[in-house]
Amino acid sequence: MSETVLIRHTRLTGTDGLCYGRWEAGLADTFETEAEAVRRALPWTPAVVWTSPAERCRRLAERLAAGAVVRVDERLHELAFGAWEGRRWEEFHGPESEAWAQDPWTRRPPGGESAADLWARVAAVRAAWLARPEARLAIVTHAGVIRAWRALAQGADWREAGDWPVAFGAVVPAS
Repeated sequence: MSETVLIRHTRLTGTDGLCYGRWEAGLADTFETEAEAVRRALPWTPAVVWTSPAERCRRLAERLAAGAVVRVDERLHELAFGAWEGRRWEEFHGPESEAWAQDPWTRRPPGGESAADLWARVAAVRAAWLARPEARLAIVTHAGVIRAWRALAQGADWREAGDWPVAFGAVVPAS
């Protein structure tokens, strides 16, 4: 397998208390400084930069590319929360949200996806990457995708992976 790093997008603004899996939140005013810190943290210059379609990821991918090709892959998107996107978490006090909170692995928010759906999507994209001929891939994505990818690589349980910290702008090995 090629050398691959997973990179979480930089900090956002206006998301405190919000459910924002795929919701397009704005980048924090510190984007330029954070993007430069991510670039310096890369172990090498990437040959290819893959990214989630979310603007917060695409902008960072373009900044990191430094002449490399940037490619978008829908499978790198964060968990879809459907009708809950962009709403305050405190608004969800009903049977649907309670059922999801008890079993996020199989339950879906209205119009969204379950944790199992996310893991299946990440497993598919990860399997495709195992056979990639390119060296030095950088993948700009989201915390949920990074946790799933690394847990799959390490044989960890999804509940355990849910507790793993993934800081904004983190650069982590894909294995």
